[in-house]
Amino acid sequence: MKQYPYWWDSLPAVRPDTKELEPRRQHSLSAGLPARADVAIVGAGYTGLAAARQLARGGASVVVLEAERVGWGASSRNGGQVLTGMKLEPAALVARFGEARARDLFDASIESIVTLERIIADEAMQCEYERPGHLVAASKPSHFEAFREEQSLLARVFNHAVDLVPAADQLAELGSNAYHGLMVDARSGALNPALYVNQLAGAAMRAGASIVEETPVRSVSRATGAVWTIETSRGTVQAGELLVATNGYASAATPWLQRRFVPIGSYIIATAPLTEQLIATLIPKRRMVFDSKHFLHYFRLTSDRRLLFGGRAVFAKPTADTTARCAAILRRDMVAVFPSLSASRVDYGWSGNVAFTRDQMPRAGRLHGAFYAGGYCGHGIAMATYLGTLVARRMAGELADHPLFDDHFRAIPFYYGTPWFLPLAGAYYALLDWLH
Repeated sequence: MKQYPYWWDSLPAVRPDTKELEPRRQHSLSAGLPARADVAIVGAGYTGLAAARQLARGGASVVVLEAERVGWGASSRNGGQVLTGMKLEPAALVARFGEARARDLFDASIESIVTLERIIADEAMQCEYERPGHLVAASKPSHFEAFREEQSLLARVFNHAVDLVPAADQLAELGSNAYHGLMVDARSGALNPALYVNQLAGAAMRAGASIVEETPVRSVSRATGAVWTIETSRGTVQAGELLVATNGYASAATPWLQRRFVPIGSYIIATAPLTEQLIATLIPKRRMVFDSKHFLHYFRLTSDRRLLFGGRAVFAKPTADTTARCAAILRRDMVAVFPSLSASRVDYGWSGNVAFTRDQMPRAGRLHGAFYAGGYCGHGIAMATYLGTLVARRMAGELADHPLFDDHFRAIPFYYGTPWFLPLAGAYYALLDWLH
C-alpha cells in the first residue's frame, strides 16, 4: 500500500528530482525569494493561492511562501467533495444564529461553489470537475426521520431543495444495505483536488504572483505602522500586508492562529481499479456520499474506477503508524458498507490535517494586524477558494461585510497548539453515535 495521496499519482508532469512522497507539479515555480512585496502569503493551498490570484490580478506584487510544495497539505489530501452547506447542520445553524443569519451562512456556501466554478471556467482548468450531487446516508432509522425535518427546513428557510429516498428504494442510489434511507442534494460537485490546486497555482503565477516552495516561515513581526518582516529558512521578506493561510498546518510562527484552529487527522484509502460491473452496483450515479454519524465516513468513485473511502478513523495526529492502523480500520468499515469489496485490494492509504474551530464555523478576517482565513471543518475546497478570494478583495481596499468575517475571533481557552483534548472529543462523539 502506498502511504501518500492517490491524487498525487494523477498529476501528469513529473520533475526529474521529484521524491516519491512529494506531490508532482505541472508548472515551474519561482525559485528566488524577493526582498520585498506588497503582500506576503504564508501557505500555498487553496486559500493562499486564490488570494494570490485575486491580488495579483489587481496589480499587487505578491509572494506566496510554502514550507513544503504547492498543495502539500489538505489541498491535495482531501476526498475531492465540493459540498453545499456548512459542517453544522441547517437546524443547528438556525438554533445558533436565527433564521436570517443562518440563511446568509448557507447562501455563502452556495456562493462558494459558484466562485469555484467561475474560477475553473475562467482559467479553463482541467481538474475533473463535475456536479453529480451528494448523498447523506442515514446510519439509523431515526436519522432518516430527521432527514424529513431537515428537508422541510431547507425548503422553508433556505429555499434549497433536497430529495429523500427511503431504504426500500435506496439501491438505485447506493448499493448497500448498511443504511436506512438517503437524502439527495443535486447541487454538490466533485473534482480532483491535486489537479485543482496545481492549476490554481498556475493561475496565480500567470496573474503575476511568485510562489516560493520549501521555504518554512520561522517568524513574522511588525513594528507599529511599519511593514511586515517575515523570517524564512531562506532569508527575509518585507511586505506591506500579510495573509496567513496555513489552516490545519498553522505553526509556531503564528501562535495566535494556532490557538484558534484545531488540526484533526482525517484518513482515506483508495482501492485498486474496480470492474465496470462492480462500479455500477456501488454508487450508480457516481454521487459524493457521507453518512450521518459524528464519527462519519465519506466515499466516492474516481475517474479510473477506484473507491475512495475516508473518515476520522481515530482522533490522533497523522503519522505513518496511525495512517497504517487507520487504513486497516477503514478497510474493515468499507467492507461492512460494501461486502462485495471484501476481495478488493487497497492501493493507497493516507492522512492529513483538517482544521476545526471551536464552533465548527469557518472564519476570515484580521487579527494582530495580519489577515487570515481557515477553519473549514472538512468543507474546504469551495469555501477556502471563496474566503481566500474575499479576504484578498478586502486587503485590496474593498469594503467588506460578510457573515464569516471575524476580526474578534476568540482563542480556545487552555489551548496553545497541541490538541490535548482530542481523545476526549473522540470518546464524546463515539458516545453520541451510540446513543443517537
